Order: sequence, then structure tokens, then C-alpha cells
Amino acid sequence: MNITTLPGLRLAEELPDGIDYLVVGTRLSSDQGTVYGLPDGIDTSALDLDLLAVGAEKRTTVGSITALGRLAGGSRVIAVGLGTGAPTPELLRRAAGSALRGIAAGVGAGDAVRVAVSLHEDAVIMPMSVFDSVRAVAEGALLGTYEPIHPVGEPAGARIAEIVVLDAYAEDHAAATRLAVAVSTAVARARDWVNTPANLLYPETFAAAVTEWFDGAPVAVGVRDEQQLAAEGFGGILAVGSGSAHAPRVVRAAYSPANATQKLVLVGKGMTFDAGGIDIKPAGHMMTMKCDMGGAAAVMAATRAIADLGLRVEVVAYAGMAENMPSGTAYRPSDVLTMHDGTTVEVTNTDAEGRLVLADCLSASTDDDADLVVDIATLTGACMRALGLNTIGLVASSDVVAGRLLHAAEASGETMWQLPLTDEARDKLHTPYADMASSGTDGYLGMQVAAAFLEHFAGERNWAHLDVAGPAWREGGAEGYLSVGGTGAGVRTLVELALTME
Repeated sequence: MNITTLPGLRLAEELPDGIDYLVVGTRLSSDQGTVYGLPDGIDTSALDLDLLAVGAEKRTTVGSITALGRLAGGSRVIAVGLGTGAPTPELLRRAAGSALRGIAAGVGAGDAVRVAVSLHEDAVIMPMSVFDSVRAVAEGALLGTYEPIHPVGEPAGARIAEIVVLDAYAEDHAAATRLAVAVSTAVARARDWVNTPANLLYPETFAAAVTEWFDGAPVAVGVRDEQQLAAEGFGGILAVGSGSAHAPRVVRAAYSPANATQKLVLVGKGMTFDAGGIDIKPAGHMMTMKCDMGGAAAVMAATRAIADLGLRVEVVAYAGMAENMPSGTAYRPSDVLTMHDGTTVEVTNTDAEGRLVLADCLSASTDDDADLVVDIATLTGACMRALGLNTIGLVASSDVVAGRLLHAAEASGETMWQLPLTDEARDKLHTPYADMASSGTDGYLGMQVAAAFLEHFAGERNWAHLDVAGPAWREGGAEGYLSVGGTGAGVRTLVELALTME
């Protein structure tokens, strides 16, 4: 399977020689497009700055691109729209991503140009730290270069060789670029995994890819195969995977720095393909079901970033990997399963499989005495209908826990919204045939019912559930730093959460 290599990234106080493109910003001011970020001391006489006055409102729209000509040294200058007000980190991330994506689109594969970006503290007055602005620009620029690659065959040559972020205080902000590189690399890896088709990425190969991902990192990795899962009573994931020729796996990755004071457990849903099982999905809903392992991709990608950054927080990540297929050996509606913790569950819909996989992993994680447990999954269409395609749904054991996740999401630039977990949702899991049903049957409160099911297996721990069914996959066209296909949803929030736990 081919994987993405992002361009090199560095800071520089002055515009280096040999730069092919310089990205600056433009904002709407008094109905004019005003340029921000042109380095001091350079000759701009050849630039067509008056062009920004033509259709200024459109040219300053966030992410819009205007070519202004060349500097005397030959660098092409691109102005990217920054809107009207003082920008936020997320706006800078989007603008930088748009600029790099636009540049890459005009460069031939293998040409590998060098791009300088000047959008942050000297370019505009911002209500944020210089550190945050540098990080945002760097992340947006790096992720803006990402595009899905062919998973097999010879990959296309790089279009962007290097990104240079201009920063008058470069020596003070090396940590910002280190953070941006670790996070962006992790997001790119999660995107690659999500974009890989299920004939190449199935539980065994996904587990192998994750194990390889941690090569050279201070992370201990263990893989439970189907025999170990059966011996340890993982009744949920084994049932879900029973209809497939590819047996399930559970991967556990542990990062345990000596100076950690808190412990974070992450649990990700890793359905490498979800046909729905016996309750099979409509054909039109299956093309994107290779993305149903986005939660597992997020937790494993984020754990590597946390380890690479050397954060002072212990992290244990679980990924439950299975393939939900219909066959003569598949589990059925009305089956009663015995889960890892001994809970019996009546299956009410085989397409509500992800919660069974997560439940077994949540139960297994009770051996890890965690300060906080977070599960993440492409879990319910109900969350997409409630919050749309770009917002992560959140349910938590308390408002204090929810606040921690909401803060991490905001700081990382991911959109998240808390939904309530009520007794009305819990009551929908009652059944006379087992300790609990796997899902409700009336179609209401779908996301909260799934969370209520998971709550049982999280126990009394501080716990949050993230539903990324909408944000994990992007249809249509790329925008800003978001590519089509897998987005790596949740990775940035999880790394940011770990940063707050140091």
C-alpha cells in the first residue's frame, strides 16, 4: 500500500533564495483588497497590486487565490483571501491550505517546487499567540498539499518539495513547526488508511500497517488474533466479523513515558468494510464504507504523533478491526451475544455493529487505570442527520469531560457539538431476552442510543464518545486543507487533548 510523504517544512526570518512561490494574504478594507505579509525590503514594482481592487470582495474571500506576478528574483506571488476581520487559527489554516492546494494544482507531478508562506504575526494583527498562528499556517500548508494517492502502482512524484513559513522570530517557534509536522503527518496517515480499499486494507493487513506505523517510536504494540479474542471472550467483535473471510483483530498500542502524570485511553472503531451484515445496506450507501475504520485510524495516528512529540501523558490506544459481511456464517438479528465483560446483548440490527466492536474494546481497557477514556467512531447516520457532515458529535459522562473535549476541538480547528445522554435513550435498550439490546428499534435518538450502549461498557470512568460519521469522509471537491475522501477527522482533537493533559 502506498503512503503519503508530506513536503519538508521549516521556518525562516527572511525570504530564502530559490523560492518558486510566495504566498501572502489579502483582506477587505474600505472596499479594497489590502496585501499583508510582503517581506520587508523586497522590490514589488513588478507586482500587479492594483488587481486586488478589481472585484475586491471576491478576491478577499477566505481561500480565494489571486496571482500578482513575479518578484525581481523570479518568485511568483500569490495572494490568498483572509476575509474581513482579524483571522483565527482555523481561518489561517484554511487559507494556507487553499493556497498550497492551488499552487500544487498548477504544478506538474515530479516538478517539486518550493513555497514560502507569510500569513501570520507580521502580516496581520491577530487575537492569538504567534505560536498558534505559526502552527496554524504550517498545518494548513502541509495538509493543503495532501491528495489521495493510488494505493498500488508507482506513486506520482511530489509537486511541492518544501514549505518555508516566514517568521520574524523563527528561533523562538521551532516547537510550533515540530507540533505542526507531527500532527499533519498523523492526519495524512489516517487519510491514507481511510482511502485504502477494503481488498487491500482488511483486519490482518490493517493491524500489520499499524504495527509498522509505530516502528521506531517508543510505543509497545500488541495484536490479538481471532484465537486470542475467542479465548478472552470478545463476543461482540467476533460476532461482527463472523460473516467475513477476514478474521477480526484488536490492536493495543501503549505509549508510557516515565514522567507521565495522567493516563488517556483511546478506543477506535475499525470496520475495514461495512456491508451491514444480514441487515445489508442499500447499494448506493456502500461505496464509502471503506471509511468505517476512521475511528481506529484516528486513535492510532494520534498516538504516534503524541509519542513523536514526547508528551508527558500516558496513552493506550485500542483499535477493534473487523469486516461486517453477509454470509452463511454471519451473525443475525435476534442473536444473543456474550460480550467481553459478560454482558449479554440481543442483536436488533446487524448494521449497528460498530458499537459491539467498541464495547469489547472499552471493556478490555478497564485494565488500564485511565484518567480519561475517549472512544471515536464513524458510528451513526443519526449524528449526520442531526449535525451535518462537518461536525463531530459528542456525548460525555459529565459536562466537565465534555468541556475538555470541546476545548481541544476548538483549539485544533475541528467543529464539535455536545448532545445529551438521557434516560429516554437508555430506556430504548431494554429487552426481555438479554441484559440489553444493541440498538433501539423506533428510529429516534439514534446517536444517543448508541452512546447509551457504550456508556454501559465505559463504566464509572470519565468517558467521552465522539461520532465522526459525517466529518470522516468528504464528498465533492477539496476545500482549504481538506481533501476529498478521508479527512483524518479527530486526530487533531485527540493530540490537542493529550497536550492539555501534560
